[in-house]
Formats: sequence, C-alpha cells, structure tokens
Amino acid sequence: MAAPGTPPLAPDARGVRNVVFVEGVRTPFGKAGDKGIYAGTRADDLVVNTIRELLRRHPGLPPERVDEVAIAATTQIGDQGLTIGRTAALLSGLPKSVPGFALDRMCAGAMTAVTTTASGIGFGAYDIAIAGGVEHMGRHPMGEGVDPNPRIVADQLVDPSALVMGQTAENLHDRFPEITKERTDAYAARSQERFAEAVKTGRIGPDLVPVATRGTNGQGWGLATEDEPPRPGTTVEQLASLKTPFRPHGRITAGNAAGLNDGATASILADEDTARELGLPVAMRLVGYSFAGVEPEVMGIGPVPATEKLFRRTGLSIDDIGLFEINEAFAVQVLAFLDHFGIADDDPRVNQWGGAIACGHPLASSGVRLMTQLARQFAERPDVRYGLTTMCIGIGMGGSVLWENPAYEGAKA
Repeated sequence: MAAPGTPPLAPDARGVRNVVFVEGVRTPFGKAGDKGIYAGTRADDLVVNTIRELLRRHPGLPPERVDEVAIAATTQIGDQGLTIGRTAALLSGLPKSVPGFALDRMCAGAMTAVTTTASGIGFGAYDIAIAGGVEHMGRHPMGEGVDPNPRIVADQLVDPSALVMGQTAENLHDRFPEITKERTDAYAARSQERFAEAVKTGRIGPDLVPVATRGTNGQGWGLATEDEPPRPGTTVEQLASLKTPFRPHGRITAGNAAGLNDGATASILADEDTARELGLPVAMRLVGYSFAGVEPEVMGIGPVPATEKLFRRTGLSIDDIGLFEINEAFAVQVLAFLDHFGIADDDPRVNQWGGAIACGHPLASSGVRLMTQLARQFAERPDVRYGLTTMCIGIGMGGSVLWENPAYEGAKA
C-alpha cells in the first residue's frame, strides 16, 4: 500500500492508445412478428452466432485475450436480458474468465457498446473487446414492460409525442417544412435501390452470418442467409400511396421509415499494437465520438448537435468527411442532417450501399452495422481519410463516431 500523501499512479506513460475496429459482422435482419424468419429463434442465440463467427474468422485471436464483451439491448427482458453480454460470452464458448455486461441507449446501444469499450482500450484497461447489440422486436416490442414516470408528461418535461418515435418524426417534418413527403419518399426509394445494388455486387454478403432458424407451428428448421426487409424495385409512386399511421394526412409511412426488425451485430475492437501483435486486421482507427441531447419530441435531429460537438472536440469539419453512414430510422431525420450541413439528398458519399429503410433497424444492434459498412467502404476507398457513423436516439439524443481509414493513400505520400 502506498504511503500516506503519495500521489496516485499515473495512467500508462504512453498516454491514450490508438483504438482500432478489427471487423464487424451481423446476422441477416428479419421482419419482426410471427411470420418473420426469427419468430422461433432466441435473441441470445442471434448474438452468439455473431460472436462465434468473429472468433472463427480470426483464429489468431486467443479467446482468453478478450478482456470484455459488451452487448446492448433496448428491451432487456426475457431472452435478451440477464446481463446478455456475460451470458452471450459463455454461450459463445469464451473462457469463463472473460467478463461481460449489458447496456441500453435505445437505438445507439451497439454504438455505445463500441465507444464504452473503446474508451477502456484507450485508457489501458482492456487490450481487446467484443462489442455489439441485439434486438428481437418480434419477441420484445420496444417499450415492453416499461413504466415511464408519469411526471415526465405531467410536469411537462417532454411533449407526450416524444414517447412515440413515429410521432417525433412527424414533429420533425413540422419543424422543417422544406423536407416534404415527396423528398422523403424519393430518399427512401433511393435507399432501396442502393442496397439492392450493393447486394447484387457482393458488398453486403461478407458482413452476414448465416443463422439456423427454428420455425413455428411445426415448420421445422431453416437457414437465414439474407436480409428479409428489403423491397427492391420500390418506386416513389408506390411509396406515395402508403398510409400515414401516426397522423391523418401525415408524412411518415412504412415506406420512408425503418421497419420493426430482429437481428444482432458484433465487432472486435483492439489496441492497435495488440492487433498488430496478433495479426489482426486494422479496418478503421477511432478518432473520436460524441453524444448529445435534444428535445425528445424531435429526437431525429440528434445527429446534428452530436456531430457538431464531435467536430469541436476533434478540430475537424464536415468538409473533412469523405463517407457517411447515417442510420435511417426515418428519411426525414437523415434529410434534416444533410440540410443542416449543406449536403445534397443524393450525395454519393452518404449511405452509398443503402441503409436501414431497406435492410432494417433492429434498434440496439444498428450502430455496429453502420461501422461494419463504413469499414468495408474504407477498404475500397483509399482516397478517403475520414468517415462518420451517426444516428438519432429515442428520448431525444444523437450519437456520432468519427473514424480514420488506415489505408488512406495520402498518409503514404
């Protein structure tokens, strides 16, 4: 024990360490409900599949070198409860010495799992971590079992519409009337088109982990190998005819918003020196991250202040970003971000392989999907140095994570 008055030990003399994204994978995303591909499949089994796949793809990583497993779920109940980071680690075959935990930041759960464990790596508490998320919205609809304090509404802390995500998107339309339904439908159709093209050219397949599925009503076993939600060939004319369930004569439809989905993601994060020691690939280097709060009734604007805060902290600007992965909870939310930063609706830097409107948004899992797609785009684009992953978050927040491309050709000049 140190003598009284002895100053505390300093952190690692090397200072903050470089944190790298090694690889991310995901299950195919399914439609929530009795007819979805995962209707008879457990949520924890979905995330276990992703962790096992990461270990299979990286045999040079000794399982005992994993220092933490962080798995997010928005509805932490049933088969996605019980500290799922720990139980998933055990079910995945990791040594019992590997700890784990669960966390919740609604849609940004997996994003927060990444930033939290990355902070531990940067500080020196971990060398390697697995971070991801899972959501089985068919088994556990958002809000199942919750009991919001009545004072939230009674004391007028938030508008009652803040508790219904579709209504918050309608509120965002009210705030920005220049974002018309026609614009959101056009954006949604383009997302479907871009995703379909990415599937056709083999850009989505490498991310996916096949999942053995158990059918309901005696339908036996199956194998999920591709996303269930996409609607290739969707046209603006088709989208224009859809109902607006959140408001009569509203603007939010099932076509210009992400659906209710099931799925899981996982990723390996590491200290850069450790990754190179073990021969692990370095797909991205973490530059910084920020989360910000906004009025809950317009939660979709959250990525704007989160990104502005991130730029202030890193000294970069929107002009430095060569690729964007923006979660498409609603098209209006993406367009509000683009308008704020003066980016065109169809800018090829933005969600160039489509987004959640096409492939789905299983809430807490989606942050790692964004990162995984950005990492694969970096590999194709050595001309791009920086990329941004960002998303809106329920109850009025936004999160943004900034990444550097280790293959950037300018660094070699």
